[in-house]
Amino acid sequence: MRTHRPSWILPVLAAILLSAACRPGQGGQDEVSRETAAGDPDISDAAHVRGHIAGMAAHHICAGVFVVGRDYQRPVEEVVAQDIRRFDHFKWQDDFEYAVNFETRTASVSGADFGTRSAEYNGDQGCTVLPAGFDDVAFVPVAVERLSPDPAVTAWPTGDVDAYHDPVPAEVDVAALEAALDWTMAQTEHNTRALVVVYAGRILGERYAPGFTRNTPQLSWSQGKSIASTLVGAAIEAGHLNVGLDDPAPVPEWQGEEDPRREIRLRDILTMSSGLDFVNRGWRDSLSWTHVDEHRRIYFEGIDVFEHAIHQPMDRRPGEIFRYRNSDPLVANRIVRQAVEAHGIDWLSYPQRILFDRIGARNYVLETDAWGNFIITGYDYGSAWDWARYGLLHLWDGVWPTPGGGSDRILPEGWVEFVRTPAPGAELRNYGGLFWLNRGGQLPRAPEDAFWAAGSMGQYTVIIPSRDLVIVRLGPSPGDINTYLSDIIGEVTAAIDP
Repeated sequence: MRTHRPSWILPVLAAILLSAACRPGQGGQDEVSRETAAGDPDISDAAHVRGHIAGMAAHHICAGVFVVGRDYQRPVEEVVAQDIRRFDHFKWQDDFEYAVNFETRTASVSGADFGTRSAEYNGDQGCTVLPAGFDDVAFVPVAVERLSPDPAVTAWPTGDVDAYHDPVPAEVDVAALEAALDWTMAQTEHNTRALVVVYAGRILGERYAPGFTRNTPQLSWSQGKSIASTLVGAAIEAGHLNVGLDDPAPVPEWQGEEDPRREIRLRDILTMSSGLDFVNRGWRDSLSWTHVDEHRRIYFEGIDVFEHAIHQPMDRRPGEIFRYRNSDPLVANRIVRQAVEAHGIDWLSYPQRILFDRIGARNYVLETDAWGNFIITGYDYGSAWDWARYGLLHLWDGVWPTPGGGSDRILPEGWVEFVRTPAPGAELRNYGGLFWLNRGGQLPRAPEDAFWAAGSMGQYTVIIPSRDLVIVRLGPSPGDINTYLSDIIGEVTAAIDP
């Protein structure tokens, strides 16, 4: 019996074979085929793995000292204890030696078997894991001035004046709300460092762990994926990116006549449905800390993350299935970079100018690889009030009220509806345009229309249009974070009777 093959499958298979045969290595590391990687002693040996563990640890120490330290300074030993050592999946080794050089603004982690891995702080570009053999980054860091008006004299939401409800709306049960906030912080196993509730456009309540404030930039992990989507929308609205959602993704390397990737649309990229074969092993797989894990290696290996993403082959048809992979938001961000630089606009300051300045977000730090590409899929830092403003932008359909009483459309009309609509390939109806959705009831105590930016270990900015709510929760949690978030939302919404 003959089996019919769709017309696109043969080019896809050919591309996979060609890619496996001749794809260049990234950042000085040789690529390996998926079939042989597990048996490669250079991949599976302890020194290889420990060096990668040390690479991420060096980053976290660097960022904990210098990025979080822009607002909250902690001793280095405290950073290691609070941000790394306590979490099993970071695999901290007792024999690791670490050091911070405040003159060169670097952090290093060393071991007898692998040598030293380092990360370097470059001001507004945050901390970068240095590739093997590098003693500096390969781009010129840029100081990114914050151009939003002075928050002390500017009205909320762009500034801080009158940010709080006064008086509290009559429909709010203040005692119940306070109890909900206190309960959230009392779940100490979740290590919540910031909690902000915004209702009807103003702050209704907030809590912070000792030392942390509304302005402390915190590691937000994959909340940055949602920023990648927002930057695409903002670039389109500004006329810097001339492409529609259903147009082919403008990636020059994919435009060969026989390249099946030329069929990938921008929509497919933004719904994580590109079909790119980009291995994600999860935190606790035996190969998670090797370069076999294409999804995770961008955080510890010091590679060119844009080159890594665009040179992946396909193994599924575009739009066929939603798969959580770093490849797609990285490709989206690379598309914006090329479009912006074609207009002669500085890339490293672009997110601040096109987005953050306009909403009064002053504390974001988007970190880069050694070539100046934002690792926007996970190495992004934002403060609680930054994320609250970001949530409000999406609650208000991409239109921002300006201090002068006008309005500023930052995102195209209909963009927010796109990001909160389930991707065709998301069978659980839980993912849209680089935002998570509650259409399938993932959070049982949250309204169905809730959608959110989400990052590893419980970083959340939840937008609930039906309740006129934004809830921000930050802090590294090792626990059952979905149940915890669902309960936070349930307790907060129960305190408000609209």
